[in-house]
This record gives sequence, C-alpha cells and structure tokens, in this order.
Amino acid sequence: MALAALRRESRRMATAVISPRPIIPIRSSLAPSEESALSGVRSISTQVVRNRMKSVKSIQKITKAMKMVAASKLRAVQNKTENSRGLWQPFTALLGDIPSVDVKKNVVVAISSDKGLCGGINSTVVKISRALHKLNSDPEKECKYVILGEKAKAQLVRDSKAHIELSITELQKIPLNFTQVAVLADDILKNVEYDALRVVFNKFHSVVSFVPTTSTILSPEIVERESEAGGKLGELDSYEIEGAESKSEVLQNLTEFQFSCVLFNAALENACSEQGARMSAMDSSSRNAGDMLDRLTLTYNRTRQASITTELIEIISGASALEG
Repeated sequence: MALAALRRESRRMATAVISPRPIIPIRSSLAPSEESALSGVRSISTQVVRNRMKSVKSIQKITKAMKMVAASKLRAVQNKTENSRGLWQPFTALLGDIPSVDVKKNVVVAISSDKGLCGGINSTVVKISRALHKLNSDPEKECKYVILGEKAKAQLVRDSKAHIELSITELQKIPLNFTQVAVLADDILKNVEYDALRVVFNKFHSVVSFVPTTSTILSPEIVERESEAGGKLGELDSYEIEGAESKSEVLQNLTEFQFSCVLFNAALENACSEQGARMSAMDSSSRNAGDMLDRLTLTYNRTRQASITTELIEIISGASALEG
C-alpha cells in the first residue's frame, strides 16, 4: 500500500503545471551498482545463515546416529570384556606382573583403534608407549614396537618407524574371539624376540571413565631367572611338575597362554573404551550442534528483522520527502 501511494503521489507531482515550491528530485547517495550490491548483501546474508543452519542440522543427525551405533556396539562387547577378565587374573597371581623388571629385549605392544572420533584414548596409548620405549632404550638395551590398530601406527610411524617390528590393523573388523587373538599372539611370539612384553591398552571402567594400563609378560627364561632369585616369583619352586615335561617347557606353555589371555582381554578392554569414548564424544558434539543451531536461529531472525525494518524506513522516508 505504501508503494502504491508513493507511485500515485509521484504521478500527481509530475503532472502539476505550477507548484508553490520547486520539486527537488530525491536521489540516493549510493550509485546504482552500490544499491544493487547492498540489496544483494542482505539477501545473501540470510541465505548464508540458512545454509549454515541446514549444515548444522545434518551434522547433528549424524552425531546422534553415531552415538546410538556406539551404544549398541558397547553393549555387545561389554559382556565379553567382563568374562575375559577371569582368564588373565590367575596367570597374574602365578607368574606375576612386574613392570619394573630389568631386561635387555623389550617389546611394547600398543593397542589402539582403527577409527577416530573417540576422544583421546589413542593419543594416551601412544604417549605411554613412547615413554616406555624411552625408558627401556639405551646402548645396552633394545626396545621394539608391535602395533595393533591404525591410529597408533599413524602416530608412531612418524618418529619411530625404524623401531616398529610388526604392525596389524583392522583387528576389530569382525567380532573378536579368543581363537582369532590366540593365532595373532602366536604370530607375534614367532616373529619377535623378547625378554619382556609390555602391553599398553585402555582399561574400561565406565562409559566416561577408562584407565591407561600396562601389563607385563616375561619370557620363560626371565621367569625362571626371577623365580630362582626369589622375590615375587619365588613361590614357583613350591609347585611340583607332573608328567614328562620339564620346568622350562611348562613355563614356555604358560607364558604363551598368558600372553594370549592378556592380549584378548586388552583388545576387548580397549574396544569397550573406544565405544564409550565415542558415545561421550558424539553426545558432546550433538549438544554443541544444538547450541550452535540456537545461536544461528537467533542471528537469522535478527538479520531478517533488520532487513525488513530497513526497507520500511526507506519507504516511509521517501513518502515523507515527497509530501514535504
């Protein structure tokens, strides 16, 4: 209506022959190109905000879906993890877990995930692995890496490529079982010379809590040496060995089975920690996306209202100038 009134008023003023005061044409202080650019900026600004809101909504849907998938996988692997804890505990009671043992050949087995978006669990494993490698590396000692998982490999290969003895990825592509891990442990023992295996992983406590843990498995020779020297492994001599096998053969079998059990439990514990960390990360991302969406909605409404208000002011100012 204001535009129609403005047109009628301009036609009336143009057709008048005599006017009490000269008609001064109203001209904009902006050039035509600047006016079109200004109107374009207004329309683009709201369009950009709308596109941004659409993108944030899509990301929020993805993060919510990933959280649900992680929760489903966590429930599936959590029961296996709790049951696997009963496998390695008797070996720890019998053969001990001595992280401070001084040996010449150390192997750090770093267990990480193959995928990201799960917080800092992989970085924690890498930091502890590097610290153990530095602690057990000197001219008289040798320390190597065995890596399980793509993320630890990607970080350790940057500065420790020469020390990586073996690397295995896509371990969790299929559901883990003891047979699969036992074959993997046998391959590691055949390809790596060691006096002590130090397995680094994340121990699962809850969805929001996981503890970086190190388990130490000694070779049969070191176990026999430590048992003869007394200390924590001195009680091994109190057991009697039945059958034709010697003590060294029994210790060899026990050590291999202990490593398989510890590796199986460590892989499951790390898988649980990964899914729990991913749940927490995706939940935090969904909340952040919601907060960003609220801010973008407020910005969009303010921008649209400012554009409407500016147009109304221009129309009213033009009509008032023509009347006055």
